[in-house]
Amino acid sequence: MADTKGPKMVEIRDKSDEELAASLDRAKDELFRLKLNRFTNQLENVMTIRQKRREVARILTVMSARKLGREVVGSGAQAGAKE
Repeated sequence: MADTKGPKMVEIRDKSDEELAASLDRAKDELFRLKLNRFTNQLENVMTIRQKRREVARILTVMSARKLGREVVGSGAQAGAKE
């Protein structure tokens, strides 16, 4: 079985703001197409919709944290580490 999961949080956090915006647009477009395929009975694996929804949520979470100043660009794995 192929690993079709989206990017991990570390990968998302390493992206710049412009890359995040582009990734968000791309993920939302893919989510729309997956939903369209589901309603036309062309989608074989409906779990891809859930995975894409979660990817969108992860991207929005990182963008929101940066906007609030809780996270810096390229913080990677250090963002969740406590001292």
